[in-house]
Amino acid sequence: MNNNEKNETLNIAEIDRQAMRAAFEKAASSYDAAAVLQQEVANRLVERMDLMSMKPQSILDAGAGTGFVSQLLAERYPKAKITALDLAFNMLKQSKNKRSFKQRWNKQFHYVNAEVENLPFADASLELVISGLTFQWCQDLPKVFKEIRRVLAPGGLLLFSTFGPDTLKELRQSWAAVDELPHVNMFADMHDVGDALLKSGFLDPVMDMEMLTVTYQDVKTVMHDLKQIGAHNVMQGRSHQITGKNKLKQMMQAYEQHRQDGLVPVSHEIVYGHAWLPEMKKNESSVVVPFKKI
Repeated sequence: MNNNEKNETLNIAEIDRQAMRAAFEKAASSYDAAAVLQQEVANRLVERMDLMSMKPQSILDAGAGTGFVSQLLAERYPKAKITALDLAFNMLKQSKNKRSFKQRWNKQFHYVNAEVENLPFADASLELVISGLTFQWCQDLPKVFKEIRRVLAPGGLLLFSTFGPDTLKELRQSWAAVDELPHVNMFADMHDVGDALLKSGFLDPVMDMEMLTVTYQDVKTVMHDLKQIGAHNVMQGRSHQITGKNKLKQMMQAYEQHRQDGLVPVSHEIVYGHAWLPEMKKNESSVVVPFKKI
């Protein structure tokens, strides 16, 4: 499958990896203050472990950011070894410097600065891989899922949340009224994500979604908060010129048509998924090699 076919299948555009990394590195210090939605989704994601009959001892938080999910996992599984992985070093640094993480540092947390597409862990070395709102930044989801499948032990679980295509729909529509350039990132459809899981060898993926809406007093604050969490437009086809004041004003005026009850809405389509690896058959054998602390 070539890149064009892959992108058409998953309904996402080419992502500028360098720009994405730079945006999150820069946003690390301001992220927590603006990431209200991300914290709420983290809580809802980890709560889904209530439905799983497992108490994992080796966990990877893939795309850990400043540690919302990692901290919730530590409280839930105090004896587990948790590895927080993120491509932005400054995000991991923010997580490590939090007091609650420092208290558990020696016995529970490891930090790894790496990409989800290339996991630096041994085969079959993890029981749970969990990822909160990270996969939307991954260009090649089939490759991501194959990597996760590789590092999960037989019977292991992948649990994740990601953004669906209706995320930031008001902003996308408002920019469309101004010009034809891509100003808002594209996100994969839930069914395509589930298909990618199946093709990667996971069993019976379970997918569902919900719409969460955050409201603001004005569009200017919307743009400010998106910048604070590093959620910039990082598509390859974006304009590299500074957006003029007139275009920005036109977009903000167009956004006003979405105002309801005196507030400006920002929609987020939250897609949740989980899938298991097959258990090892009785006539199969495998050697599990623990990953090294990095």
